[in-house]
Amino acid sequence: MMSVKKFFVLSLSLCLAAAVTAQVKKPAPKPVAKAGPPVVKATGSRVKITTNMGVVIVRLYDATPQHRDNFLKLVNQRFFDSLLFHRIIKGFMVQGGDPLSKNAEAGAQLGMGGADLTRIPAEFNPTLIHKKGVLAAARDGNPEKASSACQFYLVQGKPATDAELNQVECGIRGSMPEFSYTEEQRKIYKTIGGTPFLDMNYTVFGEIEKGMEVIDKIAAAPTAPGDRPLTDVRMKIEIIK
Repeated sequence: MMSVKKFFVLSLSLCLAAAVTAQVKKPAPKPVAKAGPPVVKATGSRVKITTNMGVVIVRLYDATPQHRDNFLKLVNQRFFDSLLFHRIIKGFMVQGGDPLSKNAEAGAQLGMGGADLTRIPAEFNPTLIHKKGVLAAARDGNPEKASSACQFYLVQGKPATDAELNQVECGIRGSMPEFSYTEEQRKIYKTIGGTPFLDMNYTVFGEIEKGMEVIDKIAAAPTAPGDRPLTDVRMKIEIIK
């Protein structure tokens, strides 16, 4: 659905000054204190997804803090390194994050891994739609629509018509009576495209800032029955400034 360098090391040095009877002495240097575990700064966080088809830069939304922080935690743990984009549907999305994909044999069906991890509560937001290039959380059929803790997808999608958007909008209003697409959202869907039928059903929590052509390239890869690429597409994800 490599080797990894340390993200950063934080060091802190302290100096003390002492005065003795009106004579000021130079500060006595203290030993440099070693840092604890790396601290992830969530605000404005970006991640780099490196694949054998290219590099993608993704910005995580602060409007979906539980998804953002969970994703950063897993990246910091190097959870995603060497996993596959195991499910690819051209004109729809590319999915990865199944921990079972790391050592999966060729042709093995994937997508069930990570079920033992605690789901992330849904964070639906009418301002965050499934436009082309967004990062969203996969999930199973649980009634709360809570997200998988680790499986995610990047939207390729395709342009939609007003009639299609009207149909989706009417369906969403069944659970969110006040929901309606803005004119700007409609323009986005009709020009760059996306997957509007997933709106308010799967949590969107980031978007690609650079490298959309890599997703188009991955989405075009030949697949076997079950939508797994014939040639493995592996990932490495790291936090960047």
